[in-house]
Amino acid sequence: MGIKVSILGATGNVGREFISILEERKFPIEELFLLASSKSEGKKLLFNKKEISVQDLSKFNFNKCGLAFSSAGSKAASEFAPKAAKSGCIVIDNSSYFRMDPDIPLVVPEVNNQDLKKIKKNIIANPNCSTIQMVMVLKPLHDLFKIKRVIVSTYQSTSGAGREQMDELFEQTKDIFANNQIKKKFFTKQIAFNVIPHIDKFLDDGQTKEEWKMEVETQKILDKSIKVSATCVRVPVFIGHGESVNIEFEKEISEDKLRETLKKTPGVSVIDFRQDEGYVTPEECAGEDKVYVSRIRKDKTIKNGISLWIVADNLRKGAALNAIQIGEELLKMKVLKNEK
Repeated sequence: MGIKVSILGATGNVGREFISILEERKFPIEELFLLASSKSEGKKLLFNKKEISVQDLSKFNFNKCGLAFSSAGSKAASEFAPKAAKSGCIVIDNSSYFRMDPDIPLVVPEVNNQDLKKIKKNIIANPNCSTIQMVMVLKPLHDLFKIKRVIVSTYQSTSGAGREQMDELFEQTKDIFANNQIKKKFFTKQIAFNVIPHIDKFLDDGQTKEEWKMEVETQKILDKSIKVSATCVRVPVFIGHGESVNIEFEKEISEDKLRETLKKTPGVSVIDFRQDEGYVTPEECAGEDKVYVSRIRKDKTIKNGISLWIVADNLRKGAALNAIQIGEELLKMKVLKNEK
């Protein structure tokens, strides 16, 4: 017994994570539909030890399902999410297309679960991967000391861009060791043994869209008065995003109280020892569900400041897991079509 679920973009990085995590968490599925572009039609993927054939998204009838997880990109989301929603199916979309729509909730369940009561268009937006892991840490600290300003520099893995970009890192790394010419296909600069301070397109004010997303999404999820300055950087890592975060608070802070609060925060793990290896790196968080916090220390240059380091698996909590947790909350609310 359960509900009928579809996954849009099932063959991509996040789509495959959806399949894996739905199985791990024993999500109550009566039937699972795997959807992708026509070029993937007929491909078979495993779910609960059974092969499921991928269907052409453009031909699918959404009347068949009550819940859709979408990770097919903004263009597909703009076309198919409203179509699915009109059929009565609730869509949890991982693209950026709907995030800033005032009538569509932007949700991290541990942070602003109450916004799920405001569903108007049968669409819920999943925040940006780098935003999710940051607000997971900011929320309990904002409740405690009230945040004025955040300065964040990200160290984002290639999987955040896609499977082809991960392949580009792999191929370039091989070519360097083989002394072959480096080929750039998807990144603007060489990614192997390099870092690129450029994610998404440039805006007129000099920010990239990824940096803008972190600002406006944090404000929509947490508090519109919080000022955010972001610098987003792509690094030669396959999975796992890191963030160096500096926070200025309105109230006087206690480092002990801050640590104690984060240790009690659901979905957050504090691994912070002031010694060699006493912190978590992106490589170590791959495959994990928690958001890890390390390198907590006071910023002595401002009155009420803290600096810290955050890492998380961008494909799991940064994407698929967060969406599935939203789905689990909808199950509790009993708002899904055909729920049994």
